[in-house]
Amino acid sequence: MTTQSDARVEVHEDAAELSAAIAGELLSRIADLQAAGDVPQICLTGGTIAEAIHRDVARLADDSGVDWGAVDFWFGDERYVDPDSPDRNVGQAKAAFLDELGVPAHRIHEMASTSAAGSVDEGAEAYAAEVPERFDVMMLGVGPDGHIASLFPGFAQLDVEDTLAVGVTGSPKPPPHRISLTYPALRRGASVWFLVSGEGKAGAVASALGGADLHETPAAGVTGRDETIWFLDRAAASQL
Repeated sequence: MTTQSDARVEVHEDAAELSAAIAGELLSRIADLQAAGDVPQICLTGGTIAEAIHRDVARLADDSGVDWGAVDFWFGDERYVDPDSPDRNVGQAKAAFLDELGVPAHRIHEMASTSAAGSVDEGAEAYAAEVPERFDVMMLGVGPDGHIASLFPGFAQLDVEDTLAVGVTGSPKPPPHRISLTYPALRRGASVWFLVSGEGKAGAVASALGGADLHETPAAGVTGRDETIWFLDRAAASQL
């Protein structure tokens, strides 16, 4: 397991350049894993930069050689809302690239909506039973407060070690009810990629890379088994 002090920091000029670079790297990783005979296990994140990356993946996919029927997609967290809600990370990912690329439904491992589980805890328990032993790429956005997935500073879920997914209520950013992978699941990433854009997140980036306590800056608590990469634009890197 690597540490944040071992992390690679890659800085791009702006959000557009950052997005295109990450999309290209993801396609290359997936193609290489498939060439080695593996079915890549990719964990997606939500947010503005993630949506841009997903659209760039769709734009660049034709030249990648990727077999989209042989990639499993997972989610680091999800909003526990109606299945058709625009807040759903899975819906955003499908609209941005999964549907366009023809990824089969059985390869998209979505977390429960309000119609699929009676509570966030029930939904979390169901997802925990599906989580793979290893994610080839774990993609994580970072909030201005340093949160990752739906693990927020000061929340009790930061200390959960006995399950792979957990229900979250009272989220400081709406919607309030969510399902999130826990640290034991997030740390199953062979490669952990932090995707961060914007000056408003520069403090969180500096805090995480500076060795902050995970209760203060949750992003500090996840590193990859093989590598950890912080993909930043210049604004997000401005306090390093």
